[in-house]
Amino acid sequence: MTETIKLMKAHTSVRRFKEQEIPQADLDEILTAAQMASSWKNFQSYSVILVRSQEKKDALYELVPQEAIRQSAAFLLFVGDLNRAEKGASLHTDTFQPQGVEGLLITSVDAALAGQNTLLAAESLGYGGVIIGLVRYKSEEVAALFNLPDYTYPVFGIALGVPNQQHDVKPRLPLNQVVFEEEYQEQPVEAILDYDQVQADYAGARATTSWSQRLAEQFGQAEPSSTRKNLEQKKLF
Repeated sequence: MTETIKLMKAHTSVRRFKEQEIPQADLDEILTAAQMASSWKNFQSYSVILVRSQEKKDALYELVPQEAIRQSAAFLLFVGDLNRAEKGASLHTDTFQPQGVEGLLITSVDAALAGQNTLLAAESLGYGGVIIGLVRYKSEEVAALFNLPDYTYPVFGIALGVPNQQHDVKPRLPLNQVVFEEEYQEQPVEAILDYDQVQADYAGARATTSWSQRLAEQFGQAEPSSTRKNLEQKKLF
């Protein structure tokens, strides 16, 4: 097993941090590594807002009350960004049509790939972090807080810092329930129940709901309206 694979397989989310800054040189290394992620046609359809001031972190916490935001040494907001694309396209055409699913997939996937690179790079330097997707639930307010222009929207954030907690690696689904030879193999409900038990055994007394209950909470109701409204305001939907 290579050191890279060991690092990837040892990943855990870190939500509590020591009061210790991340040196600028380390941040530069982390964010440069993020840029090396694969990108659709090399469009690099994302931007990152680096937040280090406690005032800004506290303001974001008021919108998205996740303690990791306040404690982080650096909070990175990953933004789906077609604002540069609009400027580039305007050099060659008067038509710009970023609205629709394809544009959202391009920007979201680009941001996600860069985000994963970010977390791996940070962990390789001894830092920890957690991805916070709940920023989308306050998409309009987050966009206003960070002065996001047309053709941009918040995708997720990453809270980074020196870890002040350590957890065991959370068990994933069995590989044969995720990777299929040649064609999709639909799983029976029993596979879900089995994984519910695996997650319950891992969480122990910390468990409040099962894995499948969390699926029901997420997908058993209409999506939050904030993201759609913000996408419409930013001319992306």
